[in-house]
Amino acid sequence: MDGQELQKIARDHTAELPGTHQEHRFDPDWELHKVCGKVFMLMTDMPGRPVVILKADPDDATALRKQYAAITPGYHMNKRHWITMQGGDTIDAKLVKELVTDSYRLVAGGLPKAKQPVDPHTHNHHA
Repeated sequence: MDGQELQKIARDHTAELPGTHQEHRFDPDWELHKVCGKVFMLMTDMPGRPVVILKADPDDATALRKQYAAITPGYHMNKRHWITMQGGDTIDAKLVKELVTDSYRLVAGGLPKAKQPVDPHTHNHHA
């Protein structure tokens, strides 16, 4: 999948998640996706490459970077807690949706319980 398709799948999937919205705060080249005011996904173009930046559990982030050449440490983010995903042969729609959902759940889980739009421990949890 190429980078533009990656971003489209990620953007379309965020629209299905409760309590999310999109904004362009920093610059028109940076698209932020938030749940209840907290960023869980960013999209931009690194030189010549559309990318999606997601929050990830540190252990999962390490494993993902080892398994997929198209997943690297978070661009302009905490390298331990964020990953950058670009298009590639090993990236498919199912993986993109799973990683977007995981990022959403991690961020939603950090919100006060009264503000959580879903139960982050059970919402759309994949096996």
